[in-house]
Amino acid sequence: MSRLRQRSRLGLALAAAVGVAFAIGIVGFRHGARPHARLIEPAAAAVVEPPRVPPPKRSIDPATAALDRLARLGLPVYCGGPGKREVALTFDDGPGPYTLRMVRILRRDRARATFFLVGKKLAGFPGVPRAEATVAALGDHTWTHPDLAGLRAGQLDRELGSTKHAIGTVARSPVRLFRPPYGITDAAVSREARALGMVEVLWSVDSTDSAPGASIARTVATVERLVRPGSIVLMHENRGTTLAAVHYWLLRFLARRHLDPVSVPKLLVDDPPTPAQLRAGRADCPGG
Repeated sequence: MSRLRQRSRLGLALAAAVGVAFAIGIVGFRHGARPHARLIEPAAAAVVEPPRVPPPKRSIDPATAALDRLARLGLPVYCGGPGKREVALTFDDGPGPYTLRMVRILRRDRARATFFLVGKKLAGFPGVPRAEATVAALGDHTWTHPDLAGLRAGQLDRELGSTKHAIGTVARSPVRLFRPPYGITDAAVSREARALGMVEVLWSVDSTDSAPGASIARTVATVERLVRPGSIVLMHENRGTTLAAVHYWLLRFLARRHLDPVSVPKLLVDDPPTPAQLRAGRADCPGG
């Protein structure tokens, strides 16, 4: 056989072998077999961490901030400042049979107020505090309405702490205000209110609606004579004479004088008492 023929046959044999190998590779690849040729994997994508964003700052309600500041000071509040045409009407000794009527009067006139509630009365009027909270701030007026001066620490805790918890539960809102019965307070009472995170609120204007022989005319005349911007006015919600005085005269009088009836927390946000006013007490209040 000539060399030319041998080379030709050898070339055909090699071509046939390559063809078979290529066919086997294709079939194997189609059936999931890994081809003998090494596949080059694409490079893994670089991991890029998202930029770190600081958590949003928690906004603090202005009323909460104002009450926190005053609670830390631990001094009784008798009034606000004189810079805004606002007054705080406050009602003690509820809830009672007149309360919902007072709520309707305040809502009708778009007025706001503050109610200081007695803990032992809550059971008789369980739904009333939530209605009050729609037009007013709520405060702690102790459980049994005693004279607090001279009570032991445990007694003070029961009178204030139990009432704070009960009002917060039925009204579904925190209680940050406290008023001692009869306005009688001392260092121990103020410390207990501060420990419970409450601001002790007294008053600069006594409407005299609870005095012996109180009448509508006397109540109205007293408030009209003494009220000023920044005044905190003491009244009682469980008296028909007070209800009539507010309904027929006082709210209209305040409107004529361009005085806005607000809650105690709003008064303390818009125009809080100065440190000098707090130290001086009622003597440095408008109309005091």
